[in-house]
Amino acid sequence: MRAIVVSATGGPEVLTCTGHPEPEPNPGEVLIDVVAAGVNFIDVYHRMGRYPLSLPFVPGNEGAGTVAAVGEDVRGVSVGDTVAWANVMGSYAAKAVVPATHVLSVPEGMTAEVAAAVTLQGLTAHYLTHSTYRVKPGDNVLVHAAAGGVGLLLVQIAKLRGARVIGTVSTEEKEELALAAGADDVLRYDGFADAVRDLTGSGAHVVYDGVGAPTFDRSLASLRPRGMMVLYGQAGGPVPPVDPQTLAKGGSLFLTRPALAPYLATRDELAWRASDIFGWVASGELRVHISRRYPLTEAAQAHRDLEARRTTGKLLLLT
Repeated sequence: MRAIVVSATGGPEVLTCTGHPEPEPNPGEVLIDVVAAGVNFIDVYHRMGRYPLSLPFVPGNEGAGTVAAVGEDVRGVSVGDTVAWANVMGSYAAKAVVPATHVLSVPEGMTAEVAAAVTLQGLTAHYLTHSTYRVKPGDNVLVHAAAGGVGLLLVQIAKLRGARVIGTVSTEEKEELALAAGADDVLRYDGFADAVRDLTGSGAHVVYDGVGAPTFDRSLASLRPRGMMVLYGQAGGPVPPVDPQTLAKGGSLFLTRPALAPYLATRDELAWRASDIFGWVASGELRVHISRRYPLTEAAQAHRDLEARRTTGKLLLLT
């Protein structure tokens, strides 16, 4: 089968499309014919070696497709089912093996492409707004990269929870997308901390920051006393060490660096989050913006576009 294989870490050029042995499901696993794989920043971190993995490896943490075979002891999943998954490596390939505990049934009427586009980033936006900081009606919420894949979902979910949402973007096109998603105000990055304080009076209750180093200090300055800084990514580069006294000076601030896996600790937790996300998509309350689709052979270009911030919403690789 065809697969993207990383044999050495580095730039997008290390994403090589090549023949690869077809996997077989072990007990408790499901073999899936991949229709679409989501492209996420964690894939970039794996490719670069920022999050080290054993070499060689097939990248990709999210996908959707059709069940081709099931291993022993698998219940509730049948050949021919349309399913999605997240937080399991190996989706940049024609076929992928996924533990049955991570397989999610795609609701009738939802395409595999939409499922691949919303699963990982939707689960991320859900845990950020429902668990890391539980957004409440009337909260002032600042969302960086509000026209990105996670950003557009964060804006919509925070609005569903009754918040006032302020987004940051870099271009007019991205501003229009963030406003269409429901953002109440959209700012450019220059001077955003002062602007947030002017808009809210006392600052944001929570900042969702997936950018990292370029925005971190100003994100802290955007918070109200006892506000929470949620650093969930580092697309712009890692944040240097932080003096805890900075949090005290800012007004007894909270700082957390969450990741997806601890918020999917049980099958029940995964099912709860996925049920909400898929349900909102089915009802039209949550819109999924797929900006670009690439053939599997163009995985390197997808990474270049993502890293260059030339994209909005979701990128998919089609097998």
